[in-house]
Amino acid sequence: MQDIAIFWEWLSFGARWLHVITAIAWIGSSFYFIALDLGLRQRPGLPAGAHGEEWQVHGGGFYHIQKYLVAPAEMPEHLTWFKWESYATWLSGFALLAIVYYAGADLFLIDRNVLDVSAPVAILISVASLTLGWIVYDLLCKSPLGESDTTLMLVLYAFLVLMAWGYTQLFTGRAAFLHLGAITATIMSANVIMIIIPNQKIVVADLIAGRKPDPKYGKIAKTRSLHNNYLTLPVIFLMLSNHYPLAFGTQFNWIIASLIFIVGVLIRHYFNTIHARKGNPHWTWGAAAVIFIIIMWLSTVPAVLTGEKKLSAAGEAFVASAHFPAVRDTVMGRCAMCHGAEPAWDGIIHAPKDVLLDSDAVIAEHAREIYLQAGRSHAMPPGNVTEISPEERALIVAWFEGAGR
Repeated sequence: MQDIAIFWEWLSFGARWLHVITAIAWIGSSFYFIALDLGLRQRPGLPAGAHGEEWQVHGGGFYHIQKYLVAPAEMPEHLTWFKWESYATWLSGFALLAIVYYAGADLFLIDRNVLDVSAPVAILISVASLTLGWIVYDLLCKSPLGESDTTLMLVLYAFLVLMAWGYTQLFTGRAAFLHLGAITATIMSANVIMIIIPNQKIVVADLIAGRKPDPKYGKIAKTRSLHNNYLTLPVIFLMLSNHYPLAFGTQFNWIIASLIFIVGVLIRHYFNTIHARKGNPHWTWGAAAVIFIIIMWLSTVPAVLTGEKKLSAAGEAFVASAHFPAVRDTVMGRCAMCHGAEPAWDGIIHAPKDVLLDSDAVIAEHAREIYLQAGRSHAMPPGNVTEISPEERALIVAWFEGAGR
C-alpha cells in the first residue's frame, strides 16, 4: 500500500510537471504570434499577397517576418506547424485530472453535501460536461451570432458564467474551479485540433494543387485564435486556484470565477492594444485592480478580514480562548485523521504538508491556516469527507477572530 501511494504521488508530480512544460510552450507561442500579428506593418513593395511585415531582434540576430493573409503564391519548401504544444497540454492536463480527481474522487471531486453521487457517476458527469462545453461553444460560433465578434464574446461569457455556477452545484469548490479551467482549456485545444489546423491544411492542399485558397478558412481560424488569446489568463488562474482556498472554497466562488474572466480579458486587451500600437490603455490595470479587490471582499463575505492575524510564539491567546476546547475537539475529530503522526485515512501515509494537528500547541500554531481553510472557507476537509458542520466552522471563525484581536 505504501509503495502504491508513493508511486501515485510521483505519477501526479510527473504529470503536473509535464502539463506545466507543455502549457508554457503553448501559451508562449500563442502570445508571441498574437503580438506578431498585431504588430505587422504594411509598406509599398511587399511581395504579392503579403499582408504586412515585422522586423525583430533577439539573441543577437535580426529577424524579418512577413505574413500572408491567405497564402503565398507557391507552397514554401519548409513549413513549421504549431499544434503539438496544444495537444500535449490538453492530454497531460486530462491525465492529471484523472490521476488526482478521478482516482481520488471521494476526496477531491465529490462533496456529498452538494451532490451525493458515486465516484463513477461523478467522473461521467465530469467527462460529459467537458464534451458538452465544446459542442455548445462550437455551435454558438457557427450560428448567426458568430457574425459579430462582440455579440459572440458576450454570449460565450454568459455561457461560462452559467458553467461556473453549475459546477459548484455538482462538485467540491476545488473541483468546480478545476473543471471550469478544464472546460475552457478543452475549448481552446479543440479550436486548434478541430478548426485551426484543419483549415490550414485545406489552404496547404489548395496550394499544392495549384488552386487559389479561399480566405474564409483563414478568417475562421483567426477568430478562434483570438478567443484562445483572451481565455488564456483565466485558465491559468483557475488551474492555480486549487492552492488558494479563499478563491474556490467560499460562498461566492462561482462569482469570483466569473469575474476572473473579465480581469483576464482586461489584461489581454492592454497587451493587445500595445502590440497593435493603438495606444496605452492604462485604465485596464485600474479596472482589473478594482475587480480583484471586489474578489477579495467576496471571498470573506459576510465578514471582511481586517488583516493577517499573527500568533505569538506559544499561541497563548488561542489556547486561552473559551472556544478552544470545542475547537480542539473539532480539529481532533475532523482533521487529525489525516493531519496526524499516523494518518487513519486510507491512502494517506503522511500528513499533508507535514502538518500534525495532534496537540494544543500545534493547533494554536496553525490557527490561521485552520481558520482560512476550515472556518472562513470550506476547503478542508476535502469534499467535507469528515462532515464538519456549519456550526463547527462558525466556532472556528469565532475562536480565531476573537482570540486574534
